[in-house]
Amino acid sequence: MQAQQRQQQLRQQVRQQRQTLSLAQREQAGAQVAERLQALAEFQQVTMIASYASFGAELPTCTIHQQLAAPKRLALPVLHPVVAHQLLFLEITEATVWQHNRYGINEPELRCDRVIPLAQLQIMLLPLVGFDRSGQRLGMGGGYYDRTLAAWHRGELPNLLTIGLGYDFQQLEALPQQPWDVPLQLVITPSKVWDFRR
Repeated sequence: MQAQQRQQQLRQQVRQQRQTLSLAQREQAGAQVAERLQALAEFQQVTMIASYASFGAELPTCTIHQQLAAPKRLALPVLHPVVAHQLLFLEITEATVWQHNRYGINEPELRCDRVIPLAQLQIMLLPLVGFDRSGQRLGMGGGYYDRTLAAWHRGELPNLLTIGLGYDFQQLEALPQQPWDVPLQLVITPSKVWDFRR
């Protein structure tokens, strides 16, 4: 089976499993992941964090966002209006206006004065469909994060720590890899912090 076909099969399996979780189970998992994230020494030392607005049955990020307090700052992605399959990250404030993108995902209204360059981000929290024991990430298949993080993958953003967030059952056997796939440094699930930097 070709790598892309296998990836699509795995996406379908894990997404179906996520759909079986109740709202209470998802919220509990999100709270547990938030607690593990906040306990990380790296998290305590940074001020600029990129995250994402969870969608559907993804691990909820609302607890993480609600618990952030000064001096920590939060940036969320928007679909790049010019460059296909790329993301921009905008700082979130009380004045942020929200809208739905073409995938139905909540995102901040694009304002150039709110864009945070990737070089200023210190931690990026990423959604995932699955991950394996080497830190390979299985996303939704659009390639947005792989393209956005291509410079990081080349070593051009050494101060950025990439952290995937997910449920325990999203840990899979070795994933098929594509040359453009960007691996993760950490993954946090409700029961464990997976560190792939060693």
